[in-house]
Amino acid sequence: MTSVTTGALSTAGEQGRDSSGGELPLVLTPTEPGADWRSCIEDIRLLVDRHLYRVGGLLLRDFDFSGEEGFEAFARAFGHDLLSYDYASTPRTRLNKGVYTSTEYPAHQVIPLHNEQSYTLQWPMKIWFHSVRVAESGGETPIADSREVYRRLDAGLRTRFADRGLMYVRNYGNGLDLPWQQAFNTEERSAVERFCRANRIDFEWKPDGELRTRQRCQAVAVHPATREPVWFNQAHLFHLSNLAPQLRETLLSVVGEAEVPRNVYYGDGAPIEETALDEIRGVLDDCQVVFPWRQGDVMMLDNMLVAHGRSTYRGERKVIVAMAEPCPQPE
Repeated sequence: MTSVTTGALSTAGEQGRDSSGGELPLVLTPTEPGADWRSCIEDIRLLVDRHLYRVGGLLLRDFDFSGEEGFEAFARAFGHDLLSYDYASTPRTRLNKGVYTSTEYPAHQVIPLHNEQSYTLQWPMKIWFHSVRVAESGGETPIADSREVYRRLDAGLRTRFADRGLMYVRNYGNGLDLPWQQAFNTEERSAVERFCRANRIDFEWKPDGELRTRQRCQAVAVHPATREPVWFNQAHLFHLSNLAPQLRETLLSVVGEAEVPRNVYYGDGAPIEETALDEIRGVLDDCQVVFPWRQGDVMMLDNMLVAHGRSTYRGERKVIVAMAEPCPQPE
């Protein structure tokens, strides 16, 4: 990580690189520790404009954000309405309009690196994380440069995924995954159907009243501002091979492949080679940058340029999230 001090708008040392992965995230600190972010917002915006596309992520440290309301106001200060977490894939709690808890998985589970909602055709361009309570140990939010992931992957693998695309298949509810009511934030089937038609999601209501969806999406995307290609999908996360072997075997024996909560195929429905997914996971691991949270930290990421995840942890942990600026997939 490289530090930049606001106020003087200094960028001294920005070219330095270290063993943690270089500049990502670029750390911004106030000239007076504990300063209210509002007093520095113009300087912060200037540094975001100057560095976010180049580095991909910034970490604001030693500012006073005054809890959830201050964090929400900060995220809104960049000129976009905050987004609701529609078509969700993980459990979260809504804290305020546009502010949510981070994924509520048990502390012993790792959340692999991913770009938010890259399993869809529309995603947030900006995402913010606020460390409200730091875990006793662990609980980091690892990040990785999606441009670097793309560059390091085998060219043949990249081309195959880009040309064929991906098909995400989800079976909701039945105690195995999010119920469709939670995923779509509605109790009305008609609202689900409207959402699916508007977002090119194939859907079917099964005899037991549960829902199955299929959606063909990108594996590679081009950033609309930088025009750089990025690895942008969640194949390694949705695929059955992401499950522990015993859990995977049990799930398949109980419900069969067609009924597992989530899986992913090539866009034509053909199975994805597990060797390819192993390579993808290896490159993500190699590109991962990990830093310890401090209470009050806020991290701002360009969601297309930088992936994020979650480490296991011990003790209480609270990280809250906001998203903004939807970017639809080009026709």
